Amino acid sequence: MRNKNEPTEVSRQYAAAYAAQYTEHDLPLAFQLYKQLMSSHPSAEEANYSRMQVQNIVNAVVPKQELLDAQMDLVLAHIDNDVPSDAEQAPA
Repeated sequence: MRNKNEPTEVSRQYAAAYAAQYTEHDLPLAFQLYKQLMSSHPSAEEANYSRMQVQNIVNAVVPKQELLDAQMDLVLAHIDNDVPSDAEQAPA
């Protein structure tokens, strides 16, 4: 029987990514580890935490104007292509 306090594989992956980000200050490694975690465990709570940490990395690395420009381009691409919003998309 598994001990409830024993870390799971996904929690160990998140801890490694978090340590890379905040202890080692290795943002490229942290980014890769968060990406791997989100890919391998997309519905885990740690994947949600990873998404937030990726956003923190984006905000730390990408200049604000560049982010705004990219977001505006995304909106225009979706409007121009009549891509439905998440609310309008049928469930998979």
